[in-house]
Amino acid sequence: MDILVIGGGGREHAIVWALNKSPKAGHIYCAPGNAGIGQIAECVPIAVNEFDKLTAFALEKKVGLVVVGPDDPLAEGIVDAFETKEIPVFGPRKNAAEIEGSKTFMKDLLHKYSIPTAAYEKFDNYDAAAAYLNTQQAPIVIKADGLAAGKGVTVAHSMEEAHQALQDIMVSKVFGESGAQVVIEQFLQGQEMSILSFVDGETVRPMPAAQDHKQVFDGDRGPNTGGMGTYSPLPHIDPAIIENAIEHIIKPTAKAMVAEGRPFRGILFAGLMIQPDGTPTTVEFNARFGDPETQVVLPRLKSDLLEIFLAAVNGTLADVEIEWSDEAAVCVVLASEGYPASYPKGLPIEGLERSEIEKDALVFHAGTALNAEGQFVTSGGRVLGVVGLGSGIAEARDKAYEHAERITFSGKQNRTDIAAKALV
Repeated sequence: MDILVIGGGGREHAIVWALNKSPKAGHIYCAPGNAGIGQIAECVPIAVNEFDKLTAFALEKKVGLVVVGPDDPLAEGIVDAFETKEIPVFGPRKNAAEIEGSKTFMKDLLHKYSIPTAAYEKFDNYDAAAAYLNTQQAPIVIKADGLAAGKGVTVAHSMEEAHQALQDIMVSKVFGESGAQVVIEQFLQGQEMSILSFVDGETVRPMPAAQDHKQVFDGDRGPNTGGMGTYSPLPHIDPAIIENAIEHIIKPTAKAMVAEGRPFRGILFAGLMIQPDGTPTTVEFNARFGDPETQVVLPRLKSDLLEIFLAAVNGTLADVEIEWSDEAAVCVVLASEGYPASYPKGLPIEGLERSEIEKDALVFHAGTALNAEGQFVTSGGRVLGVVGLGSGIAEARDKAYEHAERITFSGKQNRTDIAAKALV
């Protein structure tokens, strides 16, 4: 079966890599892909929002399955576009993807069905939002309603910072129309946890939990990024807490979406906060694989990813057995100097050849390209995700950092404390 994967980051590289292991997988296309993906699949120069071109390409090549990676095309209705052409596609329809596309929709849904989440208020008027903010205390969370490339959330530790975030979103419109509404939310203290699940209506098949590191600098300092590293499993978190989150947050949310006439089919990503008393609370839901969570979860999948995708599309996910490895995985993101703000591009990358042939590490490309001489160069903020594998977090972490050090490019930056919390 020929497959089309849509996207061009580290997440899509991991998806293509996992699909490539399936004996049922034929030719794999990736639109638009990147230089690393091009080593194992055929990259197609079509942007993720060019729905007409993508559907026409899928029909021309007679692909048997389309897999959508990024959030923007899901929110814009790419799955509906493929379904209109009767092309099998894995991902949620537009009305279900709204659980990520609108934070106000997500918060209202959880509130309606009594699913644990932080207290909040929503506003579409700047003056009203600013007046409400004046009645609150820091720390407090300010969120742009729509998609903002993972950067639309500010955890303000002072009221000055909170007001500045509100002004940036609603007045300066740094996120465009994504900031037409805002959610002002109670700050939750605790430890973050991500649980991704294969979902088909009310059928929920959770993946092993992972933990992301959002801030750009060690010690969770600096601005939020798309993610500077992840690890899985979480040995320092009681399995009962993870089970609590699945039973009282994720499964009820899938049922709520069905009840609302928006059945979810695809990857439901729960971003959770474990409060000091051990209670998990919802921070956010995403409608697709996380990046870089995917890079540590899929290497632990023993089952055939293509079979799981097809079962969800065909409504038979409940009948599929899914097996996971006990192996640990740690991903260290190598980013460009200046990220998450402006950064240079086109810088030569050295050391990839040696790292990619190692058996105990994987290198997933996020922002890379090939120059005229055929050398890998940087082309994005997050350039590479280096994944170490081992019998435990400590071994996997050592291998990830060992291989990350072998890869060099001018201005390379990465956190040095990924997964350190799991070793305490």
